[in-house]
Amino acid sequence: MAFLRIFLLFSLLSLAFSHETFNSHALPRPLILEYPENVEIQFKEFADELRLQCTSWRFAAETNNLSPWKTVPQECVDYVKDYMMGRGYSIDVEMVSKEAGFFAKSVELSGDGKDIWVFDVDETLLSNLPYYAEHGYGLQIFDPVEFDKWVEKARAPAIQPSLKLYEEILGLGFKVFLLTGRSERQRGVTVENLNYAGFQNWDKLILRASDDHAKLATIYKSEKRNEMIKEGYRILGNSGDQWSDLLGSSPSVRSFKLPNPMYYIP
Repeated sequence: MAFLRIFLLFSLLSLAFSHETFNSHALPRPLILEYPENVEIQFKEFADELRLQCTSWRFAAETNNLSPWKTVPQECVDYVKDYMMGRGYSIDVEMVSKEAGFFAKSVELSGDGKDIWVFDVDETLLSNLPYYAEHGYGLQIFDPVEFDKWVEKARAPAIQPSLKLYEEILGLGFKVFLLTGRSERQRGVTVENLNYAGFQNWDKLILRASDDHAKLATIYKSEKRNEMIKEGYRILGNSGDQWSDLLGSSPSVRSFKLPNPMYYIP
């Protein structure tokens, strides 16, 4: 949007000076900007084009068609902010959770306690939007030290449609496993935050052990799902905001991707 403002300013200045006639005897006079008749149309067309480009970028990010990316493009920060803070994000999350609920209700559980649903934590159950609102909505390079300070507060709010789905899954008789990329040393604050946000009665909370920290998320989470399968569990559903939550070995019968245009974890 900064580029848009600069573009508009130069357009106005060029139009203003194009109407000046040089007169060395004339007294200096204030610059008067004359708005061309079509400037609002040009402004709207440029804004519409930028919005389309950023919508296309977000679509590519959500469908895993982008090369690995580290930050939101500068020109799309306002777009991502409007999406995350507005109805767009809320409606998308509600749709994902509703479809996951429909699937869960269609499954006939075995009754042996081995049918499980896997949930990621961050941006799946808990929202870190208060943190990212203070860090450019994904424009800034991820700072693990600053993020850990936020995690230690244990005050990330629940993503409400996910909380509703979570309770439905438990009510249907699924075992619930939480599989997060957070460190094992953050177990205490993670449990505290989950309880604070309304999440209770999960069966397992799996965090990264010391020998997991160097692994890509796709590999780490695949290994943990492999262990679940070896223990005789059937992974019927999996909810996550990153493709690395869902892809790899031992996938679920159905996977549900929540929207997240603020960051990418390989």
